[in-house]
Amino acid sequence: MLNYDYIIRDPVHGDIALTAEEMAILDTVEMQRLRDVRQLGVAHLVYPGAQHSRFEHSIGTAHLATRMVQEINIVRDRDSGAEYGGYDPHELRIVRLAALVHDSTHLPFGHNIEDQTGLIARHDTPERFQTMFSDDTELGRALGATGVRQDILAVLAPDAVPANRQAPPHWTGLVSGTIDADMLDYLSRDALFTGLKLQYDERIMGVFRVDRRTQNLFVDLGRSGYLKEAVLSEVIRCLEARFYFSERVYYHHAKIAVGALIAKAVEIALLEKAITLKDLQPATDAGLLELLKAVKVSDPERQQQLDVYLSAFLRRQIPKRAAVYPVYANGDIQQELIDRFFGAGSADHRREVENRLASELERRTGQKVPVLLYCPAGHMQLKQAKMLVRWPGMDDLAPLSDFKEYAPRLGDLESSYQRMWKFYVLALSSDANVLAELAEICQNEFPGAVNVLRSRVSSTKNLKRA
Repeated sequence: MLNYDYIIRDPVHGDIALTAEEMAILDTVEMQRLRDVRQLGVAHLVYPGAQHSRFEHSIGTAHLATRMVQEINIVRDRDSGAEYGGYDPHELRIVRLAALVHDSTHLPFGHNIEDQTGLIARHDTPERFQTMFSDDTELGRALGATGVRQDILAVLAPDAVPANRQAPPHWTGLVSGTIDADMLDYLSRDALFTGLKLQYDERIMGVFRVDRRTQNLFVDLGRSGYLKEAVLSEVIRCLEARFYFSERVYYHHAKIAVGALIAKAVEIALLEKAITLKDLQPATDAGLLELLKAVKVSDPERQQQLDVYLSAFLRRQIPKRAAVYPVYANGDIQQELIDRFFGAGSADHRREVENRLASELERRTGQKVPVLLYCPAGHMQLKQAKMLVRWPGMDDLAPLSDFKEYAPRLGDLESSYQRMWKFYVLALSSDANVLAELAEICQNEFPGAVNVLRSRVSSTKNLKRA
C-alpha cells in the first residue's frame, strides 16, 4: 500500500493525497516551473479566468489516475473469473508518478510554438522526455532515486525504451489514452476556470476495464449479449465535452490569433539563432516574454518584426481575420495547404508567403501591416478512434470508431471535429479597408480557395469607400 503523507487542497477535486516520494518530485525546479506555465496558454486573453497552471493539472491527473485504478480494481476483485486484470500497489505507484510528470516537458505557450512554427519537436517526443528525465536535471535525478525512472519513461514515451522494458498497455492508457486521467482532469479544470458549464458525468470513472489476456485498457460495452447503452452514452458524452471545449476554447479564433503573435516572435528568434530549445525549456510564461524582450537579432527588419509581434501580444492587440478558408468550403485543397504551411519544414515557406502578402498590401494601401498565416493539423486532435471497446457479441477488442454505424453520434462527432479545420490569414490591423485589400490579395495567392469572409469584408470595404 502507498503511504500518503501530505494533503493538498485542490479547487477541482478537493483534498488530494500525495506520498513523500511524490512531494520530492514536485519540489524539483522543473516541476515547480509548471506553476508559472498556464494550462491553456494564451486563452486567458479571451477567458480572463483561465489562469490555472500545468502544476495543479499534473497533481489532478495523478489523483484521477488513482480513482480510475480503484474502480478498475473493484471490478477485478468482484469478478470471480480471470477475464479482468488490475493494478497492484507497485503499478499504481508507477502510474501516479508518470501522471505527475507527464507535462514536465511542456514549453510556455507550447502548443502555439511547436505546432505553428514547426521548428521544435512536440513536447511528447521520446527525445524531449529522455532529456528531461536524465541526470542533467533535478527532476531526472529525483526520478532516478525512485528506482522506477525507466518504467515512468516507458509509460510516457514507449519508443524511448527497449522492447524488453515496454510498459503494459494499460499503464500507458491511463495517462495517454483516448479518455484518460489527463483528459478528465483538464476538462473539469478548464470548465471551472473558463466559466463554461460543460461537464462530463463522473460515472465515466467506472467504465474502464483491463483485459487480462492483452493487458489493454478498454471499455466493456456488452452485458449478457446486449449493448450497455448507458455506458456508451457516458463515453460519447465525455468525447462531446472535449469537442465543445475544442470549439469554444482550444480553437477559438481570438486565441488562435493571439497565439500566432507569440509563435511568430519565437519563430523569428529561433530562425535567427538568437534562442534555442535549451533556452525555451526552462522558461515560464513570464520568463519567455522577458527572454524575447532581450533578444537581439542581426537583421534590423527581423528585429522590428519581433518587437512588433511582442508589443502587440503584451498590449492584447489581436490580429484580425482577413481570410478564412474552412475545410467545408475547401476540402479539395485542404491537404495542399497543410503540406505547405503546417509542421516541420514549413517555417521558411510560410514566412516567404507572409512577407509577399505584406509587401503587396503595403504597395496597395501605403501601410506596413504584418500578415500572419495559421494552419492547423488535419486531424484536429481527433482521439476517439484509438479507444478500445468490447462490443457485445465480439470476443476481441476493437477501436470505438469501428462501430460508428451503430452509434450515429460517433460519426457526427468525428465529422464535427473535421469541420472545425480552418486556414486563417490574419493581419495586425483593425482597418476594414486594409483587411478587404488583403482579402483581395489572397485571391491571387490562393487561387481556387474559398474565403468565407470575402463577401462580408468586401461589402464593408465598399461601404467605407462610398
